[in-house]
Amino acid sequence: MNKEMLKPMTLPEESRLQRSELAVPATSEHFFPKAARGPADSLFIDLEDAVAPNKRDEGRIKAVQGLNEVDWGTKIVSVRVNGLATQWALEDILAVAQCPRLDMILLPKVETAADVVFLDRLLTAIEMIHPRPKPIGIEILIETTKGLANVESIAAASPRLEGMIFGAGDYSIELENFDTVFGAANGDYAVLAREDGNVARHWNDQWHFALARIANACRAYGLRPIDGPYADYGDKDGYRAACMRARALGFEGKWAIHPSQVEIANEVFLPTSKQIEWANEIIRKMDVAAAEGQGAIGMGGVLIDRAHVKLADKILRRAQVASQAVGEIA
Repeated sequence: MNKEMLKPMTLPEESRLQRSELAVPATSEHFFPKAARGPADSLFIDLEDAVAPNKRDEGRIKAVQGLNEVDWGTKIVSVRVNGLATQWALEDILAVAQCPRLDMILLPKVETAADVVFLDRLLTAIEMIHPRPKPIGIEILIETTKGLANVESIAAASPRLEGMIFGAGDYSIELENFDTVFGAANGDYAVLAREDGNVARHWNDQWHFALARIANACRAYGLRPIDGPYADYGDKDGYRAACMRARALGFEGKWAIHPSQVEIANEVFLPTSKQIEWANEIIRKMDVAAAEGQGAIGMGGVLIDRAHVKLADKILRRAQVASQAVGEIA
């Protein structure tokens, strides 16, 4: 795939490529430089689940040092602070929001729009004292049943809100389905189909409802839907399948809890050469058709109309974002 395949276009100023989001524990500061040089589009320094409770104050100090001292290049850099219901949340936010290099705050366990509004107003106050060229963005984790129940109002809560992530781990704990490998399929979620004496076992996806609802809310309010962790980082095929499932539902990227997962996410959440060729062909042929007064054409036995032009444009825009962000389409 090369740049010549992409039609030039003007992109929104705030376009961010986030195919992969790598988790980096705040207390593992020796990983910061490697993560900064690695292939992940984005990363978050984790002050929450990856840090023992008695190390979270120390983790906050190390996160601030890392933000201020490491050369993060053009990476999207976030910090996952502790949830608003904890004793660490306020100090986390106040500390990291003063760091000029911070792009976004990742807020876990968001349950209502009020959680996002609170963070937005707090960041506004901090930015009055510590001005910065661009406002700090917000990305959030939907990982509770209440959060999913309120996902649409949450998505509309703040202009700072950029992305929404599905956290299968805490969500499955709340559901009490007793999954032990977070993010993986559960073989128990299946039905038996019987017809003419034949029996077939059909697997289902226990996360489809949550993922589809999050993706729809994000698209309704202009946010990036990002799928959450796949805990079995040794299962590369399973991780790839989870990425493809999320992509099919409209997600733009996925968490990587281990560096080995990053390249898979980067590959899956990128328009393919075939898709880009198809999009360019659609636009060329529909331009000719429009000049001849036609609104629809047949192509390979498929009816092509203006809806396909919109789809082609979205494919090329996504590819152009990737081209500008990483320099080339791999």
